[in-house]
Amino acid sequence: MEKFVYLNNLYDCYKELLTDKQKMYFEDYYFNNLSLSEIAENYDVSRNAVHNQLKIIEEKLEEFEFKLQISNKKKKIIKLLEGKVEDKFLENIKNLL
Repeated sequence: MEKFVYLNNLYDCYKELLTDKQKMYFEDYYFNNLSLSEIAENYDVSRNAVHNQLKIIEEKLEEFEFKLQISNKKKKIIKLLEGKVEDKFLENIKNLL
């Protein structure tokens, strides 16, 4: 479950750096809870192709984070602001980040 949340956070930060097909595979698997077989059937590709593509996407997201550290910086900013600003303002800041 921890990996799921981690990858979703990275996806929120870096999705615009992925291709449209990569976004569709990621969203179908992680957001729509489709199996590899279901995704493969939907896009008329092999199950192995979907699996390989998901691994590539995960590696790309982790590489983007390693180089850019946007997700990490976002977490640090939120942690610094917790308890120092009103909850409604903190929620607005989270949405901006």
